[in-house]
Parts: sequence; structure tokens; C-alpha cells
Amino acid sequence: MEINRRNVLNASAAAAAGALTVAPVAATAAPLMSTLGHDATQYGLRPGSPDDQTRTLQRAIDEAAKAKMPLALPPGVYRTRALNLPENAQLVGVRGATRLEFGGGPSLLASERAANVSLTGLTFDGGMVKMPARRGLFYCEQGRDIRVVDCEFVNSAANGIWFEQVSGDVRGNVFRNIFSTAFVSFDAQGLLVAQNTISGTRDNGIEIVRHKAGDDGTQVIDNRIENIVAGPGGTGPHGNGIIAFRAANVIVRGNRIRNCDFSGVRGNSSSNIQVLGNSMTDVREVAIYSEFSFEGAVIANNTVERCAIGAVACNYNEGGRIAVVQGNIFRNMLTKRPAPEQAGDGAGIGIAVEADASVTGNVIENAPSYGIIAGWGRYLRDVVITGNVVRNADVGIGVSVTTGGGSALVNDNLISGAKNGAVVGFDHHKRITGDLTVQGAAKFAQLAIGSNLVR
Repeated sequence: MEINRRNVLNASAAAAAGALTVAPVAATAAPLMSTLGHDATQYGLRPGSPDDQTRTLQRAIDEAAKAKMPLALPPGVYRTRALNLPENAQLVGVRGATRLEFGGGPSLLASERAANVSLTGLTFDGGMVKMPARRGLFYCEQGRDIRVVDCEFVNSAANGIWFEQVSGDVRGNVFRNIFSTAFVSFDAQGLLVAQNTISGTRDNGIEIVRHKAGDDGTQVIDNRIENIVAGPGGTGPHGNGIIAFRAANVIVRGNRIRNCDFSGVRGNSSSNIQVLGNSMTDVREVAIYSEFSFEGAVIANNTVERCAIGAVACNYNEGGRIAVVQGNIFRNMLTKRPAPEQAGDGAGIGIAVEADASVTGNVIENAPSYGIIAGWGRYLRDVVITGNVVRNADVGIGVSVTTGGGSALVNDNLISGAKNGAVVGFDHHKRITGDLTVQGAAKFAQLAIGSNLVR
């Protein structure tokens, strides 16, 4: 037969017509748990049993991991003590229906020096059973590609999750009633912490920490964090929504943070931190902090309402330098900080910076003290304040004029309703000049006060 396009099309049509005449094969639906992996009940696990099932569950975990298959836990409550997750352990439950209740031990789940461990769709209830320090319901050390997705961590007497030297994802989880911190990471190896909901902790919401200052690169994105209490007290290490300590190149973006005793986002000795596009309300100390020995902070496009100070990039005396504070909205600053021992510290301020900083395009409204402050005593160097809107502040912009301080440019800002001066020179807490924008005001060689609009 001659092979041409018409013959090929005719043959294909005939084959298709023949296929339609074949009787369909009856489909058989596999049980849900079988489709997920090894069914844990095949090992003798009994959902809802009042007995301790640690030994049975551990055997099921080990055998499924050895076969590199997920272990599927049907809906129900499983009472268990400490469990170990070896390499390739993958536990899968039915979200909101599969619950592991902790009966005691260092952690409910622990994994050390393992890869490809995952937890999905499980609820871990700590029952407020005591655990050692530096532990959580899930503890993982030196883990590669660890994934915790769509799980729930509740009623922990310590932390929710504690990671040491771990890479992977912690995503879409819920943390409630955590005595310490919901999620702690030390020395991350490449970590994404995203889309989690954290409510009710007595230390911090999320901690990204390193034993020594260095590159970290953790991304903390699109989380919802609220009701964070500074249970241990202090003046800043506790009571924060998100804290980065000694961790460089951390990105904190798109988070919704509400009702924190101290900061919404706190970077301590964390260089090249980016705090971008977060929404915060009722954070009662400095909403966004970059402090101590950091080099590089970008604080941009955040909205903050009700805080003692909107954003601070400070501690030039400790090496804190290089900051961009741009495009933020800070409204309704409070007149005091939360801790009694902070009574003499600044409050009611929109933005405060010290060294090698650009403050541009921000809107500050209702600042009982200063809209913007540049410098602290002689700790001022190369600050630009331009294109900002400051409304209803006691003083619009304060600039340190202490002997030995560096230079600042204040230009093209709109300052409206500043009761005691649009731009004022100060020495620490003390105001020592009148309004530097008025004709005939004192001149300082280190300051350039340009064409600001004052109303």
C-alpha cells in the first residue's frame, strides 16, 4: 500500500473506532491509606487505642523508611513516647484527623544526621509534658532536605520545632500554645520557613540563629504570627515575632505580625538582612530593629501601626552601619517601651538611623516625639533623609549636632504639624537648637538642610 498522509489518517481513525467497541475494564478503588504508602495499621498500630504504641509505631517507621516508602497513619489518636526518624522516614496523616499525643521523652520526634525526612498532615500534641532545654516536639540535627508541611504543633512545654544545621522546608504548619518559641533554627544550611500560622508563644515566634556570625540565607516568608509574649522578661531577646541573631542574608518578607510584646522583626548582628513588605500592628517596642554589629539592612515597603518606634538601624558604636529605610508607613507611635527598665529609652519615634544610611520615601504619622532621628551623640555618619512625609510629630526630624559627629543631608521632605520644630539639632536626649529650617537659624558645617516644605 502506498504510504501517504491520507492513508495514515484513515488507519488512525479506524483504530480509534475499534477501541471504542472494546468493553471497559471495571476500575477498583484502592484504599486511601494504601495509596499514600505503607498502612501503619498493617504493623498492628491501632487508631484511638488508650495504650502506649511507641514500640509498634517505631517498628513501622523503621520498616517503611528502609523500603523508602511513606508510612500512612489513618485518622485517630496515637499515644506515644519519643520516636526516632531515620533516613527516608516519611510520615503522612490526614490533616486535622491524625494526632500523635506525647507521653514523655526528650522530644516527641527526633532525627539526627538523616536526609529526606518528611512530616505531612499530622497533629503533634505535647500535652505540656516537660522536655529538656533546647528541644521541641520535633527535634532535628544535621538533617538534609527535611520537610514539615501542613502539620500542627500544639501544647508544647518547650518549643514547637528545634533545628540544628538543617536544610529544607517548614511550610503551611500551625503552631498553637507553645511555651517557648514556635520554630528555632541554629546554623541553617538552606531553609524556607513559609506560610505558617503561629499563635500564642511565651518567647518568640520564629528564631533564626547562628552560634557564630555568618551566612545563613534563611527565607521567612508569608507567615502569620500573633500573640507573642516575653515570658522570660528582659529588654528585647524575648517577645519578638521574628528574630535573626548573627544570621546574615536572611530575608523576612510578606509576614503578618500582630500583638508582640517587643519587636515584629528583630535583626541582631545580622548583616544584609532584608525586611520587606510586612504588615504589623501592636508591636510594643521597636517594630523593625537592625542592631549591634551588622553591615547592611534593607527595610522597605512595610506598614506598621502602634509601636514605640517604627524602625531602627543603630549601634554604630558596635559596628552597625549601612541601611536603606524606604517606602514604609509608620503610624501612631506609643509614648513608652514595654519594660520598666526601658523608661529612659526613646519612644514615640518613626525612624532612627545612625551610620551610612538612606531614609527616603517614608510616611510617618502621629509620632509623639520625633518623626525621624539621625545619629545618637557622636555616632552619626553619612545619613541622607529625603523625600519623606512627616505628619503630626512633636519634632519632624532630629539630627545629632554633638561635637565629633558626622554629616547628614536633610532635603525635600514634607513636614506637617511639627509642634516644636521641623528640623532640630540635639545632643542625645537634649534638644539644643531651634528649628533649623527657619531663616536665620544656626548653621552646622556637617549638616545640609535643603528645601524642605514645612506646614
